[in-house]
Amino acid sequence: MSRRREIARRLDALSDIGGILSAMKGLALMETRILSDFLVSQQRMVSGIETAAADFLAGHAEFVDEPLPGRELCVLVGSEQGFCGDFNEALLARMQALCQDKEALVRWLVVGSRLATRIGECDCVDLAQPGAIVADEVPAVLLRLTRELSGLLAREEYAGYGLSALYHGDAPGDIRMRHLLPLRDLPAPERTYPYPAELNLPPIEFLRELTGHYLHAVLNEVLYSSLMAENQQRQAHMDRALQRLDDDSARLKRRYNTQRQEEITEEIELILLSADMLEETGQHS
Repeated sequence: MSRRREIARRLDALSDIGGILSAMKGLALMETRILSDFLVSQQRMVSGIETAAADFLAGHAEFVDEPLPGRELCVLVGSEQGFCGDFNEALLARMQALCQDKEALVRWLVVGSRLATRIGECDCVDLAQPGAIVADEVPAVLLRLTRELSGLLAREEYAGYGLSALYHGDAPGDIRMRHLLPLRDLPAPERTYPYPAELNLPPIEFLRELTGHYLHAVLNEVLYSSLMAENQQRQAHMDRALQRLDDDSARLKRRYNTQRQEEITEEIELILLSADMLEETGQHS
């Protein structure tokens, strides 16, 4: 009986764990749906700014700039929470590959406490900050990130550096290295004009304002994209965990039934043995 009770306790524990995992999966699914709407809107905004920037630079080629070869300040966006499979490990592998390139000088700004903990102390990491757990936290994370970036890029030692982001895209398994500043990798202008467009601001001031809007918008997109990929991986991770729980529960139920059957058999044998003993006692008397 004690063995069967132990199996029953383990089944109850697995049931409790399954309830928690199902709740976590449901929250991840809900967050993914919210982020999907945000991301579509943000991608449209970034696309519009990139189009405007491409048109501007087509008429003002003197402002086209390139960073020094191999010099990049890279925003690495990982997770703030766990239970998301190899989400951070995949980013860490890409980071390590870039750090091994002797011709490149890449400095890192890490977003996400889980990833920062995995990286640990590293000379090439200039700053680490917490990331967002839910979509509502993205604006606060973005504000802190843009402030930190402004401070870093204003330093003399970062003169000539480009700004990039390494993060999970919204498609499964898509890890992107995206060049952000100076404005580059822009779409080709849809139309060309013989003269630059008339502006209400001096061109250099217009470019400065445009760059600020672009950086805010594109980092917002990066954070939304990463958080959605994180929740998608969390859903998949929970699915695999729930499947393992179901398999373990099914195996324990078979053991429970087998143990119960053995106990019933033992009880029947005891009853038959008692009956035989009573019968023998009656014959002797």
